[in-house]
Amino acid sequence: MTRDELLTTYPDIHVVTHPFVKHKLTSLRDKNTSTREFRMLVEELGTLIGYEATRDIETVDIEIETPLEKAMCPVLKGKKLCIVTIMRAGNGLAEGVLKLSPSARVGHVGLYRDPETKQPVEYYLKMPHSVNERTIIVVDPMLATGNSAIMAIDKMKEMGAKDIRFICLFAAPEGIEAFKEIHPDVAMYIGAIDQGLDENAYIRPGVGDAGDRIYGTR
Repeated sequence: MTRDELLTTYPDIHVVTHPFVKHKLTSLRDKNTSTREFRMLVEELGTLIGYEATRDIETVDIEIETPLEKAMCPVLKGKKLCIVTIMRAGNGLAEGVLKLSPSARVGHVGLYRDPETKQPVEYYLKMPHSVNERTIIVVDPMLATGNSAIMAIDKMKEMGAKDIRFICLFAAPEGIEAFKEIHPDVAMYIGAIDQGLDENAYIRPGVGDAGDRIYGTR
């Protein structure tokens, strides 16, 4: 599907068009952006896109006492959020989302892409308790083939998670289509939908390898 077809078919695909998001995404794309700046930008974008992904989180009113009087005021309802990072590149994005909710629980899914098959291979999984009672926000800067995100969300559903959202910075149409074919119920919050994948399954124009650029590795 094309970008427009995807957005028409799946109304819960949210492309965040705020000017600050657009500006920071452009800085990420620049090959001259330093490792330090790249890492900071990913974290900042995690916070900005995280606002959109949590816009409809439920609240409940409680009674508090202000310096002047008692008042009924809203607080987050239920158990704390759970931010799930697809390691390793997702870690930088998770830090930004955590700024919204510093007491959120954090889960880790370790996946790497087999260079031959382009399929994800799991090497680590650690989640907090009561996943089925929490809003789960899965984060990964890039959605290329979609296979890693699909596998990570498969794991969440196996654990009983029901309210799952996915955040990424750059996505290829092929990856979005594959993701939605398997997980049509998971809302997506995306910085930019790019042209597509090259023969090595890299997003074009993209940013290169996000993990390498975050951590200064090759």
